[in-house]
Amino acid sequence: MDLIDIGANLTHDSFDPDRPQVMARAAAAGVRRMVITGTTVSASRQALALAAEHPQLSATAGIHPHHASELDAAALAELDDLAQTDGIVAVGECGLDYFRNFSEPGDQRRAFTAQLEIGITTGKPVFLHQRDAHADFTAILREHLGDLSGGVAHCFTGNVDELQTYLELGLHIGITGWICDERRGQALQAAVRELPLDRVMVETDAPYLVPRDMPDPPRGRRNEPAFLPHIVRATATYMDCDPSALAKAATRNSERLFGLS
Repeated sequence: MDLIDIGANLTHDSFDPDRPQVMARAAAAGVRRMVITGTTVSASRQALALAAEHPQLSATAGIHPHHASELDAAALAELDDLAQTDGIVAVGECGLDYFRNFSEPGDQRRAFTAQLEIGITTGKPVFLHQRDAHADFTAILREHLGDLSGGVAHCFTGNVDELQTYLELGLHIGITGWICDERRGQALQAAVRELPLDRVMVETDAPYLVPRDMPDPPRGRRNEPAFLPHIVRATATYMDCDPSALAKAATRNSERLFGLS
């Protein structure tokens, strides 16, 4: 497989002891390119710096809804500057998360809108997060949809109705190891039967969401990009397609949306 992990938190401190080895294991597993997720201004800066050192890496620049209250005028200006950099291929991770509400919903909505506007001005796609906020999320997205250069519903965990809404909005769908979870993944397993190959993308969200059905789970349950082929095979089972066809489609979709070569 020649895979692109579109969502890896490779700057996470759990990778500090062995980041080069993690990247080497990913390459050996066929994960030859990765998009490093920016979740705060500082994390976006770190993701861009890491990508600048390794040609197989790209990065996003954004403020996760958990940190929406941190998006003041200075942070917004810096995020705008970062988003215009060549190494940044998408704006985000941005969106709404009412499950935790680590930032007030009003702050989340303002931060989400501001980042969609950055996506419009830079012409870059958006890397989207939504949890327990489907109605507000889609309402805000619809207001900006006509001017955006596409986007992906990162770490999609929803049901078939939410999937159909996102497909109607023109979004790609990012599938993680959530699909391997026999406790929480049943709605997603059913939904991906309706997911067309030209909209699917794959990601680990490492170090989070290690696939629960791995025969030899990693110590400490740290997820890493080398496990992406496992997610591809599981997803292909529920989509009722060949894993190699899914891998090729996901890579092609990722290259097209993010402008990767």
